[in-house]
Amino acid sequence: MKTVKMNEVELCYEVLGEKNPDTIVLISGLGSQMIRWDHTFCDLLVEKGFRVIRFDNRDSGSSVFNSKREIPSDKSIEEIFAKLSKEGIPYSLMDMADDVIGLLNHLNIEKAHIAGRSMGGIIAQLLGSYYPERVLSLTIIMSTSMNPSLPKPDPEVMAMLTRVSADPILQKEEYLREKIHFAKKISGSGYVFDSNQEKALLEEELIRSRTKNGTIRQLLAMGSFQYNPEVLKKITAPALIIHGTDDLIFHPDCGKDIADSIPGAEWLLIEGMGHSIPADLYSFIGNRISDSTK
Repeated sequence: MKTVKMNEVELCYEVLGEKNPDTIVLISGLGSQMIRWDHTFCDLLVEKGFRVIRFDNRDSGSSVFNSKREIPSDKSIEEIFAKLSKEGIPYSLMDMADDVIGLLNHLNIEKAHIAGRSMGGIIAQLLGSYYPERVLSLTIIMSTSMNPSLPKPDPEVMAMLTRVSADPILQKEEYLREKIHFAKKISGSGYVFDSNQEKALLEEELIRSRTKNGTIRQLLAMGSFQYNPEVLKKITAPALIIHGTDDLIFHPDCGKDIADSIPGAEWLLIEGMGHSIPADLYSFIGNRISDSTK
């Protein structure tokens, strides 16, 4: 893994299958690290002929947003939001999309296929709309357009997502218990949830993390995003929209709205999939991504 410094951001990234001709960039979701794009899944894409780039968004994993404004650790999320909003948002989702372009420029890559999950899917939409000359295709997984008329996330899941977590250093076991419970809640009914695998992934994330509470700034970027239907209508790249029937964060209607709004987009609804990509679907989704880029 390598790091590139771009203005206020230090972006950690990894390139797999460097000799392959076609590049695909994998964009992670809210507070999610690049390792959520599992190595097995990435290897499948490499076998399909892709040079795979996965990276940590700013404020997650080993990527850092160098802000002089500290996030208070003794306040509720509502109080933190109020404080940061009053001072002006630290950055926007468009800034995060620009990070992707900066990374492509750093690697001397003119055009790439883009795949984004959850918040990463919104960033992918912005890339497809504002940088059409850089985007060969889009795959948007379990995401939303942020259309305010769409169904809201499950209230219990949102409460779990936004509550202050146990301190991973002082209360590690409680922290892991909370996170595993949340991951199981959103995993969907059609596939077996592996709590041991999730625990191992969480522990790896703790080792890799360089930013404390950075997810709050990402949440603020999402919360300040202004829905504009023209963003999706302007996308000209081939687009594959994938969603699960059991998604409790973004209702399946959110994915369908994206598919209906992008001209010529392909809609794929997967029965029993929640707000995660189970290992049992790696091969299927990898094949569909590969097919959609041809």
